[in-house]
Amino acid sequence: MPGMWDVSQQMHPVPPMKCLVVVAHPRSDSLCSAMARSAIETLTANGHEVQIEDLYQSGFAPALTASERLSYYSPAFDTTAIQSEVARLLSAHALVLVFPTWWFGFPAILKGWFDRVWAPGVAYDHATDFGPIKPRLNLLRNALAVTSLGSPWWVDRLVLRQPVKRVLKTALLGTCAPACRFEMLSLYKAERLAPSEVQVFCSRIERVLSEW
Repeated sequence: MPGMWDVSQQMHPVPPMKCLVVVAHPRSDSLCSAMARSAIETLTANGHEVQIEDLYQSGFAPALTASERLSYYSPAFDTTAIQSEVARLLSAHALVLVFPTWWFGFPAILKGWFDRVWAPGVAYDHATDFGPIKPRLNLLRNALAVTSLGSPWWVDRLVLRQPVKRVLKTALLGTCAPACRFEMLSLYKAERLAPSEVQVFCSRIERVLSEW
């Protein structure tokens, strides 16, 4: 009939994504590890392909090497020591970052992952006149940052104005993956939480990821 359509054609399931979960905490029994498990289990249950980048467990070296820095403005960045990390990042449709916020910044190992892996020729290209960089992470469609803080919410939001969120949203994803949808979940007063409060927060992680 005119005006009708095949409902089956309108209800195709969303294809599964390749999801990269990056975990940056030195202890496997930490709050961050529990939050990472919630994320991994939810993504897997929803049929997504999950790759895990546990930076401490893998012994990732965060310091940019001399050869990497020397090649920063060369025709090709030296990815010799980080080829597997680069391959996982470039193949990801979605990114989950799980880490503690220390001194209102990233743990050193996660900052080093950005320094070394989000490199020219990988996450972005330099402009020929050293103007605005050009994004390369065009596959990334969704990103979620999950972090724990010892401070109350008002210190992070009102006093510091969420420095970690601003760096992720504007400096990293905003320039390297501008089409990526970004969300952040912050668990405050993390050193004084009851197990039930942690479970409530993990349920928030599950709800966000179930929408991907």
